[in-house]
Amino acid sequence: MRTEQETKLNDPVSIKHFLIDLFQTAVDAANPQLCLPPFIPKQPKGRTIVIGAGKASAKMAQTLEKYWTGDLSGLVITRYGHAVDTCKIGVIEASHPVPDEAGLQATRRIKDCVKDLTEDDLVICLISGGGSALLVDPIPEIRLEEKQAINKALLKSGASIDEMNCVRRHLSTVKGGKLAALCHPARVVSLMISDVPNDRFIDIASGPTVADPTTCADALEVITRYNIPVPNKALDSLCSGKVETIKPDDPRLSNTEAHLIAAPQMALDAAAQKARCAGIDAIILGDSLEGEASELGQSLAATAKHIASRRHLNDRPCVLLSGGETTVTVKGTGRGGRNVEFLLGLAIELDSAPGIHAVAGDTDGVDGLEEIAGAYVSPDTLLRGSLLEMDAKAYLANNDGHSFFETLEDGIITGPTLTNVNDFRAILIT
Repeated sequence: MRTEQETKLNDPVSIKHFLIDLFQTAVDAANPQLCLPPFIPKQPKGRTIVIGAGKASAKMAQTLEKYWTGDLSGLVITRYGHAVDTCKIGVIEASHPVPDEAGLQATRRIKDCVKDLTEDDLVICLISGGGSALLVDPIPEIRLEEKQAINKALLKSGASIDEMNCVRRHLSTVKGGKLAALCHPARVVSLMISDVPNDRFIDIASGPTVADPTTCADALEVITRYNIPVPNKALDSLCSGKVETIKPDDPRLSNTEAHLIAAPQMALDAAAQKARCAGIDAIILGDSLEGEASELGQSLAATAKHIASRRHLNDRPCVLLSGGETTVTVKGTGRGGRNVEFLLGLAIELDSAPGIHAVAGDTDGVDGLEEIAGAYVSPDTLLRGSLLEMDAKAYLANNDGHSFFETLEDGIITGPTLTNVNDFRAILIT
């Protein structure tokens, strides 16, 4: 006997709303208002300085102020459009994913905030995804314009997030534990919202307050493999080890600790629970799926078709959930993003298979450079596209997923969510 919810899933409009609701459930699970308070440290004898960077940092600062009973001051950097009202902690907006002058000046102000601290002082560092671009102060051998060119090249190269962040750490004066070293001898407590595969602290905003086991040689290898344009003076500094990051045995990190307060797995668990309460089987494929976005779409489409082929008439619907950060090797000139690339690859491989629907979106509300979180795919996606003279394969080749789904009115727009636990994908088999 099917439940009322399962019966409603025969209606395409209801299916679309249900899947978008699952996406929103995943986003809500990482709301700083819910996940930050249990990790707030005790007040110190001395001063409390709050610093941070990321798409969720302003909301994290607002939440910290709400629960903190003593005095505090400080500054966080967030993406344009992601600021919220705070009383004591300053909030500055800057550019993401390519850094700008506002981010540079704000980062230098943060460095000033942590000067001349004592062992009685406490630094609370609020870190979330997006911090790699927002917290920017390159080594002296690199000008901001050169840093911007490096970031753009990394984003288009197809390099994985850990490879990109290895380079970013070694070309920065604040990443790779260097910001924590500047805070010494104060106690440093980092509260982190993860948007990276495997929740590695060194990859969340490029690890400004944690030790980095990678080396200058590792960064040089990535630069060489992907042909990233780095100035010769900076290459010389990497070769000499002059710009090495902070290592695990560095005494300046002896009074630091880091806590993961929200992660992709939490978002997937929340979505799975919601699906099961609706009478739908939920299978979590993993929270750290990586690889080329369109290729992952093809792979998961094959999985979905296999499951669909083995289902019986009275079987309950099931949903395949996954997270992680894919890559896109940019070859076209379109309006792309990881999630719409994934969905185009998925739709093409599904080839209008009946009873399979999907959503994919970035939990920060921004897929690629667009103020669009993601999109929705249904069995008639390719047909509706062809009726409008849109060839999905051509749009994929041009990295133009947002234009494709926008024309079909299947884009998902949330606005800034003020959190970020990476991408969310749900494939429903009815």
